[in-house]
Amino acid sequence: MSIVQEITQDSIQVAKDYVHQVYEAVIQRNPHESEFHQAVKEIFDSLVPVFAKYPTYIKHGILERISEPERLITFRVPWVDDRGQVQVNRGFRVQFNSSLGPYKGGLRFHPSVNASIIKFLGFEQTFKNSLTGQPIGGGKGGSDFDPKGKSDGEIMRFTQSFMTELCKYIGPDEDVPAGDIGVGAREIGYMFGQYKRIRGGFEAGVLTGKGIGYGGSLARKEATGYGTVYFVQEMLKDAGLSFDGSTVVVSGSGNVSIYAIEKASQLGAKVVACSDSNGYVYDPAGINLDTVKRLKEVERSRISEYVKVHPTASYYEGCTGIWSIPCDIALPCATQNEIDDESARLLVANGVKAVAEGANMPSSLEAIEVFLESGVLFGPAKAANAGGVAVSALEMAQNSMRLSWTFEEVDAKLHIIMTNIYRNSVKAAEEYGYPGNLVVGANIAGFIRVADAAIAQGVI
Repeated sequence: MSIVQEITQDSIQVAKDYVHQVYEAVIQRNPHESEFHQAVKEIFDSLVPVFAKYPTYIKHGILERISEPERLITFRVPWVDDRGQVQVNRGFRVQFNSSLGPYKGGLRFHPSVNASIIKFLGFEQTFKNSLTGQPIGGGKGGSDFDPKGKSDGEIMRFTQSFMTELCKYIGPDEDVPAGDIGVGAREIGYMFGQYKRIRGGFEAGVLTGKGIGYGGSLARKEATGYGTVYFVQEMLKDAGLSFDGSTVVVSGSGNVSIYAIEKASQLGAKVVACSDSNGYVYDPAGINLDTVKRLKEVERSRISEYVKVHPTASYYEGCTGIWSIPCDIALPCATQNEIDDESARLLVANGVKAVAEGANMPSSLEAIEVFLESGVLFGPAKAANAGGVAVSALEMAQNSMRLSWTFEEVDAKLHIIMTNIYRNSVKAAEEYGYPGNLVVGANIAGFIRVADAAIAQGVI
């Protein structure tokens, strides 16, 4: 924005009034959608100094526009289980913002999925994708289908039914889904096959996270976990710290968690705990990643099985207790709102130096306040876990060029992208008067790129 205004108390008040007014309208228009409200508030509050400095954004009604999705699609997903019983689930796709490129964001299969969660994820995705510097807009989708305990046949029949409807709204230049919770290589493969069958052509760029043999990118499965660690590495470096010799706790034991554990360990850290939706394991000798990979990637079993082969480890029911384990670095990589203010205070009391969000919105607003007020280095999700979608964009580029890069080439590009995200977030935080606050910095850096593109394209 070229029209700069001196920041005064009056301009700050005008900006606050604008943000409050639009936020209240969002609540009224989207009642009972607490996750969406939380995501909107977290970003809106960060943008007050931007509107105080550049009032043109207010004139263009930019908050009203970016907080309303361009399109929200819901649909029925009927399928037949192994007993011959007809089951019906609900499918979602939110195409939130296409100012920077085709909609891009994962598909989540989990019983908790509803419109509020899909919209919060799509809203966050818009700014996360902006931070990567790649030409991709924001979207998200999924279903309240629970893949746990389902046979391969049931997974295939469900995903084929899901894609039969979703295929009407996606394409390499329109909307490119990927995986998320409950959607891995198996589910992506079944959906890609059904899309190909319906469309009658091999459009490799329609989905990312594909198998290497049919258009996937090397380093994609590692990307979110590796990227989170690369982001933390930069954060630590600026504070004169490192992973080497640090004790780390990582929640979750899915794709993001596994590869965060792997990269942190490669950098010299000792990861002592991980979890799943039933409970967590604590291994003071250090988590054995080969065992976790076998349990989760091959056998698809519970993390409680870990203690059967590692006598140094203990298993505890429930997930929140994992944050009672003293550590230098905490990486919440499981799900939204897994760290509340009480868990945050416990982490701080036990001496945590850095927290970075590998999952989407795993810390409550109150928890984030605790970390920031306590001087803990904090990497917000939209910055710290952007590595997955960054490499998804690199997968799209490879598909468009009909070539494949080596693992080392992709990993090097990922490292550069994550370093740039960190530096841009630091720069924005300093420019707008919040030095060291990466929540504000990431929100502002992500917002400005989206907002400027939206204004340039007119009121659409």
